[in-house]
Amino acid sequence: MTGWSWKLGRVAGIDVYMHGTFLILLAWVAVSHYLQRHDLADAGAGVIFILALFAIVVLHELGHALTARHYGIRTRDISLLPIGGVARLERMPDDPKQELLVALAGPAVNVALAALLAGVVTPTAWQDVQWVGGDFLSKLLWVNVSLAVFNLIPAFPMDGGRALRAVLAMRMDYVRATQIAAHIGQGLALVFGLVGLFSNPFLVFIALFVWMGAASEASAALTRSVLGGIPVSRVMITRFETLAPTETLQRALAHVLAGFQQDFPVVEAGRVVGVLTRANLMKGLTQTGADTPVAAAMTSHFDSAEPSEMLEGAVQRLQTSGCPALPVVRDRELVGVLTMENVGEFLMAHSALRTSAARPTPVA
Repeated sequence: MTGWSWKLGRVAGIDVYMHGTFLILLAWVAVSHYLQRHDLADAGAGVIFILALFAIVVLHELGHALTARHYGIRTRDISLLPIGGVARLERMPDDPKQELLVALAGPAVNVALAALLAGVVTPTAWQDVQWVGGDFLSKLLWVNVSLAVFNLIPAFPMDGGRALRAVLAMRMDYVRATQIAAHIGQGLALVFGLVGLFSNPFLVFIALFVWMGAASEASAALTRSVLGGIPVSRVMITRFETLAPTETLQRALAHVLAGFQQDFPVVEAGRVVGVLTRANLMKGLTQTGADTPVAAAMTSHFDSAEPSEMLEGAVQRLQTSGCPALPVVRDRELVGVLTMENVGEFLMAHSALRTSAARPTPVA
């Protein structure tokens, strides 16, 4: 179990998780189906249908994941949420043509499933679908059609938004393509919101989802463009404290109280052997006391970077490693520390300098 999510298993080498709120959805579907005709069979059929729906969602996300794998991009995991599924790719392909194929792979799975079901469902069954007590395969057919259409809406974070960005990126700068796709998505969000206010409140929820997704994608693309081509050495912290494995947590606490540093590389015989994070420190102080050796509280599972490495890749590893500090090592010697805090400060400074450069110089 991770946070609110439970691991269901592995499919094609990818961990599949279910968020705890999914159980609330199952309960709601069971009760709502039962109340229609006060029939327990309806409640059971409703739950089975939702489970089949989310199996389809897993197949949809596997379409993205396996296509990305074809281009050498790993998928961290797939999570099932009440509103759908999310495949967390390590990154999107740099080639717009590859990104287009990865984006369209999910809806393509739904189109293929719909075509398969259309071959076994009679026309009268799928033209007159009864959602409570109706034909099971007919409902699955319409679910696949709906998922394909919905995901092809040209708005982030849907697949259609990424496909639109990929097509635009074939003709212009990636950041500009993302901004145009994001603006189109936010325009659609406004339309959904206005329509939802006077008809279906669920459209208002979708509008908020699309608006925030578009803004987030535009911000992420701008950040990637700033970080691209910049070496870690330009951003890393070079004035920092280290700890030895035999020192106590009291010593680490003294460093925290005396300065700005929160996370400490642990060095033994000139080599980094661990990282003592602020969370490790506080947990150790609470559970075993200030005299606990650093070695007993530090994490020995950490990643590292080289000073010449490009910042974008190092930040991606920093975000996924679970450790808030990335030791920067040259020839096994610790030369710096990279944290999200100093990356954020670099981005703010870059934004301020760009704004200053864009401001017209007053003429006397």
